Amino acid sequence: MRTSKIIAAAAVVVFGLGVAACDKTVRGVGQDMRDTGNAVEGAAR
Repeated sequence: MRTSKIIAAAAVVVFGLGVAACDKTVRGVGQDMRDTGNAVEGAAR
């Protein structure tokens, strides 16, 4: 019983870290796309 609680707690921590890492990655991709769009727009002027 105690082992399953430890495993469940570890799974929650790993899941939380995974979600946090994905959030940063998605934000980074969005910023990169925005920066690329701005560079293309600036070059077109």
